[in-house]
Amino acid sequence: MLDDLKLINNRDPEDALGIASSEWKQLEFLEELEQDNFEPKNIVYSGMGGSALAAQLALTWPGFNIPFEISRNYELPEYVGSESLVILSSYSGNTEETLSSLVDAEKRGAHIYVICHGGELLEIAKSKKYPVVVVPESKQPRYSVFYQLMAIVSILEALSMLDREETAKQLHKAKEFIKEETAKLISTIPTENNPAKKLAHDVLGKTVVIYSGPKLAPAAYKWKISFNENAKQLAWCNSFPEFSHNEFIGWTEQPVIKPYCIIDLRSNLDNEQIQKRFEITDRLLSGKRPKAISVEILGENYLEKILYAVLLGDFVTIYAAILSNVNPVNVDLIEKLKVELKK
Repeated sequence: MLDDLKLINNRDPEDALGIASSEWKQLEFLEELEQDNFEPKNIVYSGMGGSALAAQLALTWPGFNIPFEISRNYELPEYVGSESLVILSSYSGNTEETLSSLVDAEKRGAHIYVICHGGELLEIAKSKKYPVVVVPESKQPRYSVFYQLMAIVSILEALSMLDREETAKQLHKAKEFIKEETAKLISTIPTENNPAKKLAHDVLGKTVVIYSGPKLAPAAYKWKISFNENAKQLAWCNSFPEFSHNEFIGWTEQPVIKPYCIIDLRSNLDNEQIQKRFEITDRLLSGKRPKAISVEILGENYLEKILYAVLLGDFVTIYAAILSNVNPVNVDLIEKLKVELKK
């Protein structure tokens, strides 16, 4: 079915596959911000849903040498103050939790930066002269995660928290790698040679559970979101070693026949003990849960691996949506929820 290009075009009317095929180009985006001598003691990134994804990726690359926290709430953590850098991210610019957090950041005298595409957040940033990175247009926030990662890079460069030359070198190499790997996942590559299409068939009609080690945990979370929003399939994620201390037991006493598909995102980034936990877990839970599908994440370094993991998840979940005959782009019920909240 996934080798029928006419069927794909009919079931993907807004060209989600085309968006995924061009994601590597987002890594060329960089905003030149005015240099800032502020030296934060901590960073809080306020965002929800797809607008918070890039912050999770940034924990792996480029990483932070000061405390960094992602806030998914109406208020900021209690410790935020005048020595805090607060980055407020909302693709639409109208996310109510993020707008509320902006008011909170202002009250506390925090140093404020904004990432958005438009909306009320952009209007406020312009009127109050907050530094702002305006990300290019995308069908949905989850499809702009590389843009938003580059927005974070732009802010860190403005604050002299990154080595510009080294960062540019790593990004260029990663972009070329992602471009090359994208060509192996597009719709014209037949299922027998296309790992994303193969995996989409494996997950069809099942609740998907994605596991990873700590380094790939942000990518596992992105897979969860993409299964939820692209494929409209229930999914959850967890990471080792935390899984071994609680969720591991949750698999042991339920009926053997379970409508689940287990995906392990694996890489050599993982600690040796994490690698052992994957193997031992699959052995001890044999017959109690489906055997895990092990997905080896490609790349030579943290950046390449985390970007590839995100890319692969996008293709898998879009193909899964096409198999289920659902529109990969639309999230109408979320929009209805937002309308109801405003009443």
